[in-house]
Amino acid sequence: MHRSFLVLPLLALGHPAFAQEADNTLVVTGEALDAPEGEEALATEEIDREGILAAPSGRIEDVLEGVAGFQQFRRSDSRSANPSAQGATLRALGGNATSRALVLLDGVPLADPFFGYIPFFAIAAERLGRIAVTRGGGAGAFGAGAVSGTIALESAGPDQLDPLAAQALVNDRGGTEAWVQAAPRLGEGFATLSARWDRGDGFFTTPRDQRESATVPAAYDARSVEARAVAPLSQGVELQARVALFEDERTLRFAGADSSTSGQDASVRLVARGAWQVEALAYIQARDFSNVVISSTRFTPVLDQRKTPSTGLGGKIELRPPETALGEWRFGIDYRRASGVLSEDAISAFSGNLTERRRTGGTNDDFGLFAGLSGESGRLSWLGLLRADRWTIAEGFYRAESATGAVLTDDRFAERSDWGLTGRAGLRFEASDAVAIRAAVYRGLRVPTLNELYRPFVIFPVVTEANAALAPEMLWGYEIGADLESDNARLSLTAFDNRLDNAVANVTLTPVLRQRRNLDAVRARGIELDGELRWGTFSARASIAVTDAVVEGTGAAAPLDGNRPPQVAEIAGGAALAWRPHQRTEVALTLRHVGDQFESDQETDLLPAATTLGAFAQLPLTERLSVVLRGENLTGERIVTRNQGGSIDLGTPTTVWGGIRLTL
Repeated sequence: MHRSFLVLPLLALGHPAFAQEADNTLVVTGEALDAPEGEEALATEEIDREGILAAPSGRIEDVLEGVAGFQQFRRSDSRSANPSAQGATLRALGGNATSRALVLLDGVPLADPFFGYIPFFAIAAERLGRIAVTRGGGAGAFGAGAVSGTIALESAGPDQLDPLAAQALVNDRGGTEAWVQAAPRLGEGFATLSARWDRGDGFFTTPRDQRESATVPAAYDARSVEARAVAPLSQGVELQARVALFEDERTLRFAGADSSTSGQDASVRLVARGAWQVEALAYIQARDFSNVVISSTRFTPVLDQRKTPSTGLGGKIELRPPETALGEWRFGIDYRRASGVLSEDAISAFSGNLTERRRTGGTNDDFGLFAGLSGESGRLSWLGLLRADRWTIAEGFYRAESATGAVLTDDRFAERSDWGLTGRAGLRFEASDAVAIRAAVYRGLRVPTLNELYRPFVIFPVVTEANAALAPEMLWGYEIGADLESDNARLSLTAFDNRLDNAVANVTLTPVLRQRRNLDAVRARGIELDGELRWGTFSARASIAVTDAVVEGTGAAAPLDGNRPPQVAEIAGGAALAWRPHQRTEVALTLRHVGDQFESDQETDLLPAATTLGAFAQLPLTERLSVVLRGENLTGERIVTRNQGGSIDLGTPTTVWGGIRLTL
């Protein structure tokens, strides 16, 4: 099967119908095939490059929070969060820290192969040209995992980038951010090369009245390098390649509580446009993660998660024949494989001696087939797509040895596999030039990650156990919405009802013990309102989501029935106001609000609502040089990110940045 991913693109190139152009000009875009007709029937929000670059923190998580319904498990960003807690989800379909949204960069899944979190620190805002967030389950290629929606990140092209640009900023605590980017034209193609370095001693996440002698600020140090090249192969056919290297180190709460992340990603994509269209993609990812847990009473190491090497690989081929009287067809296959092994040492908090060595891991495979039809007739457009996924959970094991090498546990878990049928369908009717009505129904699938299946973890003193018997999550959902649009304004209203069966959650068993289990379901019903207004050199956009999310539980989960899932807010939203009188002049204000959340599934340990104000300004000094100013949490809001029986962590305090940007 692997060989077919290489052979079919070559067959496509050999067929002249794939490469028909009106003249002999070679044109490359660096983009995927155009979205199929009928995609407007789905609830999709787009963020352009100007909006991406105006984030007060300069971080991609901050940008995505401008779309109501987006959330990570905690309110921290990648400077002060544990990386394994940085999953991405939409529509309050949480329960634990894994990603329930499919996050793609130029068509490649980004989630960590072992944990399922997103390496947000490695996604530099300045490298992106556009973001499209589609709420609701089901997707085409790599659709397994898209139970809450799809977040598609697209790299910026040469028309959006300066041939050479660099920026250096410093904040009021001495933290720095620096990046440099080159985007030369190479014949008929182009290349981009960029590097970024973020570092800082950080801020105290621990409230003053809870600090101990071992308490330290949340220091961070993140580096990433990315190279991307796009070249024409023939008329209408282009090859796109990307390589990225990244590393990150963080210290959280106590001295010695260090985590590290590293990755090496590579991908290649072939895009053929013409009467027959083809998109073929292959990727490989090598990731690693380590983490040290410190006792909150003795302030010594109790667990050293030394390494978690993991590998992700996959590919897809999508074929679109010439349009027929019924509409535009698309057919495709895709494959994903995730494998990894965690190695950790348990340590006595009293003696400092090794007490136990553990290794655990396995592999997850998914082979998918998908087919879709979309089109339009007059004022009506439609889409339909079906996926069949053959998922396999295999090679799972858990082995524990004493300090002397005696085997304490040696579990081997049975291989499991099955087929899952998912898809989505939608209709959109343009009632007038300004008003459209849309509706969609969808079904999604997510297989538990290796982390959920096999890796226990500790946030001292609470232990969360893994569960190798977890079943895949399945989502049913539907929505109805209306879009109003004029030359300078847009308003979108969506009402949705989503039910996530077998939702994986960290279920509380005792005050200091939790286990990952399948709940009966998490049901989320709500309303999303998105709007945008432009007048002259000013623009404003707002997004708000009001969601009623509840756990449906029986048996062991019966005490949770009717509770709100942990870390889920009933109301969340944001607004931004920007003034852009010139291409290199911009002033923007950003408002974010998240409502009350609960730390636990017992609806205890409240995380109070928080409202923050941020600012961004770029002001030219010369033709090539600009001053850049940013402000985070300018009102000094107290953001509680964790509340474990009164033990609290805090989010970003007021932070002011200043520096310069050079373009050539």
